[in-house]
Amino acid sequence: MSKLITEELINERLEAKGFGEKQQQDDDAARKNVLNHYSVELTSDWTEKAEYYIYEESTSDGYSVYVATDDTSSISVCEDINLYDHDLSDKLEEQIKYSSGDEDYPEIIYVDDLYQDFIDQAIENLFIYLSEKFEEEVIDELLSEGYEHKE
Repeated sequence: MSKLITEELINERLEAKGFGEKQQQDDDAARKNVLNHYSVELTSDWTEKAEYYIYEESTSDGYSVYVATDDTSSISVCEDINLYDHDLSDKLEEQIKYSSGDEDYPEIIYVDDLYQDFIDQAIENLFIYLSEKFEEEVIDELLSEGYEHKE
């Protein structure tokens, strides 16, 4: 009798890696695991040590704009200023995904409010991306251990 790869077995291994169904249902665990995987720290405390900054500013006539930049001393209106916050999740996701942090020195990203929808969206997208990536790895591991796909 051969050993079969099941969804339960895959999920068990994914949960051990921090990217299974249990973590998917827990927003705090998902956020923690994504940020740990990429060695990124989000902070709402202003620091010059941040690699990236996302914050809201007001224009002279009272409108809100959103700044997303890696250099607060040289902000490009065309590239760094956003009229709407819905574009910020893509920018944050990209910054996290291609971060240069490591376990000892995580990349710091400043966000003026850590409880914004665009952060949740970026984390959710990265969690799904990593879950799919790890699922492929788990299946490869199981196949190398002698497991077979169900027919």
